[in-house]
Amino acid sequence: MDDPYQNNVNQQGIEDGYPYQTDYPQQEEDAASDATEGHDEDDQMYEGEYQGIPHPDEIKEARRAARLEARRKARMATQQEEEDDLPEQYEAIMEDCGHGRFQWMLFFVLGCGLTADGVDGFVVGFVMPSAEKDMCISNADKGMLGLLVYVAMMVGAVIWGGLCDKMGRRKCLIYVLAIDVIFSFLSCFAQGYGFFLFFRFCSGFGIGGAIPVAYSYFTEFLQMDKRGEHVSWLCMFWMLGGLYASFFAWGIIPHYGWGFAIGTEFQMHSWRLYILMCILPALAGLVGLYFMPESPRFLLENGRHDEAWMVLRQVHDTNWKAKGEPERVFTVTNIKTPKTQDDEFIEIQSDTGTAFQRWTVRHITMLQQVMANVMSLSAPEFRLNGLFLVIVWFCLAFSYHGLGVWFPDMIKYMQFEEYESKVKVFHRERVERFHFNFSLVNQVHREGEYIHDKFAEIEIKSVTFEDSLFENCLFEDIRSTNTFFENCTIKNTVFYNTDLWEEKFKDCRMENTTFLHPKKGCHLNFHEENDIVIYMVSFLGSLAVLPGNIISALFMDKMGRIRVIGGSMLISAGCTFLLLLSFSQGVIICWQCLFYGINVASWNGLQVVSVELFPSSKRYGTAFGIMNGVCKFAAIIASFIFAAFIGITKIIPIFLAFSALVCGGLLALKLPDTRDKVLS
Repeated sequence: MDDPYQNNVNQQGIEDGYPYQTDYPQQEEDAASDATEGHDEDDQMYEGEYQGIPHPDEIKEARRAARLEARRKARMATQQEEEDDLPEQYEAIMEDCGHGRFQWMLFFVLGCGLTADGVDGFVVGFVMPSAEKDMCISNADKGMLGLLVYVAMMVGAVIWGGLCDKMGRRKCLIYVLAIDVIFSFLSCFAQGYGFFLFFRFCSGFGIGGAIPVAYSYFTEFLQMDKRGEHVSWLCMFWMLGGLYASFFAWGIIPHYGWGFAIGTEFQMHSWRLYILMCILPALAGLVGLYFMPESPRFLLENGRHDEAWMVLRQVHDTNWKAKGEPERVFTVTNIKTPKTQDDEFIEIQSDTGTAFQRWTVRHITMLQQVMANVMSLSAPEFRLNGLFLVIVWFCLAFSYHGLGVWFPDMIKYMQFEEYESKVKVFHRERVERFHFNFSLVNQVHREGEYIHDKFAEIEIKSVTFEDSLFENCLFEDIRSTNTFFENCTIKNTVFYNTDLWEEKFKDCRMENTTFLHPKKGCHLNFHEENDIVIYMVSFLGSLAVLPGNIISALFMDKMGRIRVIGGSMLISAGCTFLLLLSFSQGVIICWQCLFYGINVASWNGLQVVSVELFPSSKRYGTAFGIMNGVCKFAAIIASFIFAAFIGITKIIPIFLAFSALVCGGLLALKLPDTRDKVLS
């Protein structure tokens, strides 16, 4: 006869997930013993029911609750283990995919984007000598242009860096390059300074996000042992941007005849054609991104498992087919994904509300998550290293960009001093009924008298007339540069088709003076306004970075990131002292090339560390964007400080650069070496 209590126990065991075998023969209670395989301890406990032993049902309930709690903890531990195993599994997958054709294609596409960023760093400085004359920009407005462009790049770096953690690397980089292309193109045709300033600001906001997004994007396709070297190779494209910008500036801007005009209102001078040429790298990168997939690591971090698997398979197949092994199969069938915030987006992307409401809620939530990432960087585990990294970024950018302003400005100042030393001074000369048919260059005329004279079809450059008299004179078809009339008396004189306007006459007395067909606006003589030496200096400085970039890339994984950063900054600090011995243009150019060639290694190391130090959801975009924003902020401060001492003293700029490099170099040695660190 079946034992109902035993059946109840068996049924309970099945419910608990531990089914008992029921094909064993039933045993009599008297025959039960501890040595019997089918022994049920609960039966024995039930026999002591009247001795105060708890009822077997109570014991089973307690055991059942303990088992459920153990299973719950096991599931939580397994889930946490799966989340922790994602970096290791992803690293193994990337090793299986190999490094080959796909990474090199992405390398050149992203390189075009970084080249565009490098070009934009030089464009304003190269076109400014021409643009300020062409659009009558004052010195105050000229400084505003450079300031706003850097501010736009700083803001763009922070915003786009944070957004790429939520929108995707590829998508954000497309937006970045598209904004740069569109507004750079519009700035080519802006005739007024206000529009030109606005377009360059928008262009800077776009391209400011290129560095944090591009490095984040590329890093996620690299395995650990390739990361340091190949991210360093990618850094080389920023240097190529400087070469590209300076080479074409050298070849295009001084050629005035390459421009054209439509009437008197629309002028398309060669410096505008130069800006048009500078759009090409960004345009090439934009086209290349069309054929590139999204980062699989980003897709996994956001729970898009199937899309990530397809991308990884594409990487695997592309690389191994190029290596002559098309038969190799992508064997990964399941990739562990961490828990994401999909539940928040389910409501956001639902069909409730209008399209505008859904769009508003979606983007507000995205910005809130970006801000949450920013705030989480102050967590104790990131705080100290993050602070050190920010200071190193600031010190490096302050010294590099400060000296980057100081080198060309110092050369210009030396040229100006040399030019001033050759000025010809004419005192109390009297010229009557003379035809000036030759150019007047670098002269000062004091207390002169010019009676019935004719100045026709000539150029007047860097000439000052002080306390002079012009009577019954004719100025016809005159082109002038840096020419002024100060405290002069001008009687019965005609100015015909000249670019001499009111601002050229300071405290002058006009009597019966006529201006006929004056040239409206500001006019350029490109052969005089653009010193090709400055373009050559920038070109050589960018070219000097090439050997330093190659050496740092080859030794980045062998020496470690921290040694490369600290060593480069400390050696660069020593080079700055040599600038105290610079008394000629040639010597300054030599020290500039040496400084850039050594200093580039620290830039490469910082780029690598910045994408390896923080966890994935914060490292790539948010943290790197903040670091790059700090870099632009340091560049703004350094530009003003270093430029203020030109012509006053060179001791203070050199001391500031030396102090910043030593401080940053020593602090960099305190950073953790991420050479063998899996992207967490």
